[in-house]
Parts: sequence; C-alpha cells; structure tokens
Amino acid sequence: MYDPAQLRTFLAVAQTLSFTQAARRLGLRQSTVSQHVRRLEEATGRALFTRDTHSVELTEAGEAMLGFARRILEVHEQAAAYFTGARPGGRLRFGASEDFVLTRLTDILESFRRGHPEVDLELTVELSGTLHERLDAGKLDLVLAKRRPEDPRGELVWHDDLVWIGAPRLRLDPDLPVPLIVYPPPGITRALAMEALEQSGRPWRVACTSGSLNGLVAAARAGLGVMAHSRGLIPPGLARLPDRAGLPELGSVDFVLRHGERGAARGDRRGQGAASAAGALAAAILAGGDRLQRGPG
Repeated sequence: MYDPAQLRTFLAVAQTLSFTQAARRLGLRQSTVSQHVRRLEEATGRALFTRDTHSVELTEAGEAMLGFARRILEVHEQAAAYFTGARPGGRLRFGASEDFVLTRLTDILESFRRGHPEVDLELTVELSGTLHERLDAGKLDLVLAKRRPEDPRGELVWHDDLVWIGAPRLRLDPDLPVPLIVYPPPGITRALAMEALEQSGRPWRVACTSGSLNGLVAAARAGLGVMAHSRGLIPPGLARLPDRAGLPELGSVDFVLRHGERGAARGDRRGQGAASAAGALAAAILAGGDRLQRGPG
C-alpha cells in the first residue's frame, strides 16, 4: 500500500522539517520530494504536514505515520537482505557523539543488533570533533556526530537550532561574565558558544569543563552556568534560557552520518563487510532519527 521510496522521503522531511534539507539528504530534486509526500498523503487520505513559506510541521496523522514508516522500512530492509543473501557481517566500529547519551539511540542499536546478528558492533562515545578525527585516521567505520558549519562532509540526519540552556531558576547577572559549561577542545558547541559571545562583545568565563555530557548536565542542573545545546536534545531538568537573558544567537548545527573511506576502499572481505554493515546501520539511524530528537521518554 505504501511505497518504500515515499516513506523514506517522508521520514527525511519529518526529521529535518525541511523539504530542501530532505532533498539534499536523499540526493533528489525538491520537486520529487514534494511529489513523494503528496502521493503518500493521497495514499493515506490524510495531510501529513502543515507547511507554509517559513516552516514545516507534522500533523497528528504525520506523527502517527512516523512509527508506521520506521517499522515498514525496517521489515522491508530485512526481507530484502534475507532474499538477496546480502546480510552484512563482520566488525563494525561505530562512533556516536556525546549528544546522544541521553537519547533513544540504544533502542535503534538494539533493533539493529536483532536484525543483524552477524555484525559485531563496537561502540565508541566521544566528542564530535574527536570522532571525525578518528574516522579520518581509519579508526572508525561510521560516525554519528555534529559537524562544523563550514564542513560539507557527511549525510544529513537532521538540522537543528543551537540554544542556550541552564537550570530553570538560573538568572544571569548582566554585569558579570557569562559562566560557560563546555566540552573540552575540540568540542564543536564550545567553539560556537565562545565565538558568538566574543562577536557580541559579551564577556565570558569557563565555569565547568567536562568530556562527559552527564558531567555537563550535572553542573548545569546545579546552576553553575549555561550551555550551548541542540534545541531538539535538551536534557531533562534543563530549560532554554529566555530572550531576556540577553545572550547572542548561536545559529544552527547539522547532525550527520559519515562513512569511513579506508575500509571500503581496501577491497578485501573485511573492508567490504565493514562498509556493508555501516550502510545497514546508517539506514537504520536515518529511519529512526526522529527518536533521537525526542529524548528517552
């Protein structure tokens, strides 16, 4: 009843909330993306999105279709792999950014393991900048992480705004430097936060540094300072700071998937196995990416 190509397009739009970004992710024309969504809406008899010239939002029917589309595509991929004999196997070195520690990434990985028992999945959780460096050095096969604004590499999972967050009762003194809670270098949000404050002429100081998201969240909940964070990944117990706090705009951030080049280019069985497994996991993450934005609950 529902075309898998149209479902993939629907998921891409739902996760990026942008027909333009979905087209870039899928390598399609924007008119093709619009056509796929229109045909899916005709098949369901429901509007899946409300959209105008400035925004795209899921309708109630679109929210319901998210779960159905993920499950349909998951079963479709499993059936295709089974009957073609192209089941991936071998060792897959997967790196995920610290941003996803408190999300439902574990649900996606658990589902992937059930569907691909031949894959030996090795997970590394690190800062986005560190993961990109390890991928470039051939130490990882697939990375899910933020990318710097000037970096064109990677397959877009979703595009999100960066916002200032802190304890709900936190109040900043406008006469004192902004207390920052940041990752150590090469943290991407660290650099963006400092650049935004410097460009606005607002003084700042580092109140806490931690390589662990749990450490940063604990410091923020204790009221030690503010963090720059993805709007779609705000941890429980923290809130976006209101405009009256007077902090500068942070811009946006892309979350992307990047595949390692060395393993796929080697041409041997191990390299081909890693590339095949990475492709299967990337497809699972793209299909379930909206769950990462909604947190653990």
